[in-house]
Amino acid sequence: MKKLIRPYLAVVTSLLVLGGNFASAADNPFLGSWALTLPGGYPGWLGVTQEKDYLDATMLWRAGSVTPLDSVILNDQTLVFTQVHEVLRKDDQGKVTRTHHFTDRFMAQVQGDQLKIIVIRPRPDGRGVEREEFTGQRIPPPPAPDLTKVKFGEAVRLFNGTDLTGWKLVEPGAVNGWSAQAGLLSNRPVQTEGQPHKNYGNLRTEREFEDFNLTLEVRVPKDGNSGVYLKGLYEVQVADTFGKGLDPHNMGAVYSRITPSESAEKPAGEWQTLDITLVDRHVTVVLNGKQIINNQPVLGITGGALTADEFHAGPIYLQGDHAGVDYRNLVLRPVAK
Repeated sequence: MKKLIRPYLAVVTSLLVLGGNFASAADNPFLGSWALTLPGGYPGWLGVTQEKDYLDATMLWRAGSVTPLDSVILNDQTLVFTQVHEVLRKDDQGKVTRTHHFTDRFMAQVQGDQLKIIVIRPRPDGRGVEREEFTGQRIPPPPAPDLTKVKFGEAVRLFNGTDLTGWKLVEPGAVNGWSAQAGLLSNRPVQTEGQPHKNYGNLRTEREFEDFNLTLEVRVPKDGNSGVYLKGLYEVQVADTFGKGLDPHNMGAVYSRITPSESAEKPAGEWQTLDITLVDRHVTVVLNGKQIINNQPVLGITGGALTADEFHAGPIYLQGDHAGVDYRNLVLRPVAK
């Protein structure tokens, strides 16, 4: 084991040796937002900021939430950042007997608007490390739109109320829990006790859109969870969060990125309305008649995005791999060019 780990420690130690000069905020080419193409081609995101007297960063690794990194160090021309993972050791009965913390170490170098990143990751069994390479593309800050000057085109009814014409699964090999019944677009991801877990699919429009206004009605059951992805990039959360405090994972939030200004959700089982506007990577959300997000910039994709490229048209997609949900009256009005 020592022979496997020693080269890894040597690489990390050499990168962390102090002596390089910290660049000023104006001179630091790593600052800003980066669209990542992760190993395997999956989308991700990295944001690097200059705080008062230190560097900070957050990252999205394919799915889940945008999370803060555990350390960020600029050493000469290399940005070194780490993320710590908790690994639980269990006995034959499934009881946790030990907790280990493994650290992924990333080394990034910038060339113009491109990042080249190496990650060195300990194997979960503690036997050696893995090394992978991936890339990043700089994302310019989103321009603030004047919504009073935005005009919308002819309305597009996304769901015809009778069948799934115009829709398809995001994941072709997944189980389809979606159906059209009684004028509703419904998802019923049923699991059978004692049987292998079924992976249910998300549903997307066949058409793709740029900027738009989208209105819909949705009904979530007790502890239900779904989501509406704008252009396949940004998830507006749909969940049973009635009575909970403000949080970027609650109903109407841009998942893990933008917290609603107030709680406007209704109890589970009631129909709720969403009015969502996406213009120039800025989002406005009106939930049940109350504006809870007002023309706020989205700094990058959210977990589950179809791509890291934010500058092309994309579909509306509905999250269907969590729990049952019903949608109706989905109407989109594209921004008129």
